Formats: sequence, structure tokens, C-alpha cells
Amino acid sequence: MHFSRFLLLLTAFLVISSLAFGQTPIPSNYDSLAQLIVREALGSNHSYTLLNDLVTNVGHRLSGSPGDAKAVAWAKITMERLGFANVRLEPVMVPKWVRGNVEEAFILHPDGKRENVKIAALGGSISTPKEGVTAGVVEVKSFEELRSLGAATKGKIVFFNRPMDRMLMHTFAGYGGAVNQRGRGAVEAAYAGGVAALIRSMTTRLDDVPHTGGMGYADSVNKVPAAAVSTVGAERLSALLKEGKNILLQIKLSAQSHPDVESANVLGELRGTEKPEEVIVIGGHLDSWDKGQGAHDDGAGCVHAIEALRILKHLGLQPKRTIRAVMFANEENGLRGGTAYAAQERPGEKHIAAIESDAGGFAPRAFGVSEPAYGKVLSWAPFFRNVGIDRIQRGGGGADIGPLMRKGVPGIGLVPEGHRYFDYHHSESDTIDKVNERELALGSAAMALMAWLIAQEGL
Repeated sequence: MHFSRFLLLLTAFLVISSLAFGQTPIPSNYDSLAQLIVREALGSNHSYTLLNDLVTNVGHRLSGSPGDAKAVAWAKITMERLGFANVRLEPVMVPKWVRGNVEEAFILHPDGKRENVKIAALGGSISTPKEGVTAGVVEVKSFEELRSLGAATKGKIVFFNRPMDRMLMHTFAGYGGAVNQRGRGAVEAAYAGGVAALIRSMTTRLDDVPHTGGMGYADSVNKVPAAAVSTVGAERLSALLKEGKNILLQIKLSAQSHPDVESANVLGELRGTEKPEEVIVIGGHLDSWDKGQGAHDDGAGCVHAIEALRILKHLGLQPKRTIRAVMFANEENGLRGGTAYAAQERPGEKHIAAIESDAGGFAPRAFGVSEPAYGKVLSWAPFFRNVGIDRIQRGGGGADIGPLMRKGVPGIGLVPEGHRYFDYHHSESDTIDKVNERELALGSAAMALMAWLIAQEGL
């Protein structure tokens, strides 16, 4: 018998024997431990059970909404039920924006025909007048093109139609190359004399589902309403404009902003046995947009963090350093949870690493790691092959741990397979049926293994 096969059979025998006596063996090397973590993650299927509970019984969780408050309670109760230490809430004031029940758009043809176009108000947008905004349309691909048009844009609806670059291998790079239209489109449209902003949805997929997302205003210019249009709608509108059709567009939105309300970051821990004052944060953001169920964004990331701690606790592993799961508030339209967490005074504590999952519940492929932690994490690369991760790459982090990283804390981001993420992102399509049970579980296993290695070895 080959020696490696003998070791595998011996490990299996020890696992079965110990389980028969109600004990879990702790392997003496990290490669064997990684395999044990994977077995627990896949075998229990607890990740999917948790996610299904969150997105089905709580649903979408926009900051300041009843769903957000329900999610905070869910996270606290869940961590307490799983036996985490020091489960607590850290209050955070968050924005309250309500979409309302009206968001519609119609292409108005010269012959009187009204053609429906699917839109979604962008988060933070003002409402239109009750009768809507009706105007001609100017299509642009960039802010520079818009500015070059001069007075031709005055009184028009500005249609930003720069798609995510499909030729890029990494979809997040394509998102980064297009998303400024969404974030600043209303400001640029107003500077140009426009009466509204319409932005092509941030997805490479051609479908009739609009994708919402955050946007902003500037005090130096009038506020105009802003909405995302589905990619099918964007293609249709663009084709009509290219044909020189004398069309108008009517947009109606009923969105409203309200005074800030209280939400909270939710924390729970596995306390360190030797250096409890040294803390590894592992987390995702609890809030989601008010479309779909927020399953991939970022229910999956929250589940990855909670399940990582549960796996370690279930296996009887006691970390040298404290591992703290944090469910961050208000990432989607304010980042106030991550900012508040980093600003909190924590006497006697030192954050030695922060790990974030906010790229969906797809199969894990890599970890991105910031300097100077990259070299040490790279040395652990062989252990992560057990969970399907084949690379450790430079440049880690995430929005919620960004404030910690700016204070010098090494940041690590889980990088799942990303080709499908923007099919669902910020839309009605982000639902539990789009999540594969095994892929989600492997993400939890990857997070558990990374947190454990740092807790034992430091950075």
C-alpha cells in the first residue's frame, strides 16, 4: 500500500473511532486539519441552513428598514444559540431611505405608443413629481462626453450607457470601470442641465432585471432623480436613439429619505487561550438592498463568518488568539458599520488581521492579502488546496474592513469564482435558489481555516 494512502486510511479510522466515543480528533498538522474542516462544512450543510433561515425568515435588509432590525436580532440570537462568547450589539446610526411603491418608465413614441422600460430607483435618489419627469433623452458613455455636449443636454434625461467590459477576465474589474456612472451620474447630469439620470444596470448579463445600488448628490448642484435601467431596456433605448427616433422618456419614482435611525454591528467570539487581547476579525455585512433576498450580497458573507466560528467550536478547537465574527451594518449605502467598528475604543486589544467575505457564496478560488501579511499567508497556500483555493494573491481587503486597514491592520478578502456574481448583484435575482450548497460550505471552510491559521501562527 502506498504510504499516503495508508495515512489517509489511518486518519479516517481515527475520525470514525473518535466519533464513536463522542470525540473529535484534532490532527497534528494543518493539512489534515483542513480536511477535517472541509468534511464538517460539507457534511453538516449548516451554511445553507443558516443562509436559508436568514434570507427566508428575514428577507431583504436595507439599512433603517424593519428587515434590518429583524436581521440584527437574528444575528444576535443565532450567535448566542451557537454558544459564541461575548455576543453583543454595538449601536450604529444608519440612513433610512425608502424606495416607495412607484418606479416606472415609458418610452413615448410620436404616434402615441407607450413602451414600458424596467427601471429601479437608485439608493438615495429623490422622488420625481407625482406626474413624473418627461423629457428627451441624451445618451452618453462617459462624463467627458456629457460635458462636451454643452447646451444640448439642458432639460434632457441623461442616459449613461457605458457597459461593464465583457472582455475582462475579472468581473469586479469590469464593475469598477463602469460603476462611477451610478455613483456620480445624478451629479454630472445636474451640472449639465439635465432633469434626471438613467444608468445602465451594473451587470454583464443581458436581461430585463434592473440592478439598483448606491448613488450620491453634491451640495453645489440641484438634485435630480436617478434610476437604473435593465440592460435589455438600455439596449432598446439606445437602438431607438441611434435610429433618430423622436422619442420622449417618462420616469416616475416615489423614493423618500428619512432621518437616520439606530441599527447595530453584531459581534460574537471564540476567545483566545494564550493571547486573547490579539483579535482576528472575520465578517460580512448584514444589510442588503431591498431587491431580492440579499443571498449572495451579503447573506453568504455573514454565513461564512458565523459558520467558520461554528465549525471551529464544533471541532473542539481553541484558538490561541481571539477570533471575532462581526456582522457589519450599513455597507450598501453608507459604510457606517465598518467605520464605527474601527473607530470604537477597545482598551487592551490589538487587531492583528481582518478577513472579509463580500463577493458572493460561489466556490472559493483565492484569498487576496494586503502587505506585509502576504508572504506568510502565501506559505500556507498548500493547506487551502483542500477547499479549492489555488492561489494567494496580493491586494486584499474589503469595504467593511477598509477602515481597519487604514489603521494598519492587515486585510484579507475571500475571492470566490466571480463570473455569475453580477448576474444577481443588487437585483430581484439575488435569491437563495442561486446559491449552491457545496460552494457556500467551502467558502465557510476557507474562512475557518484562514482564521485558525492566523490565530495559531500570527501574522
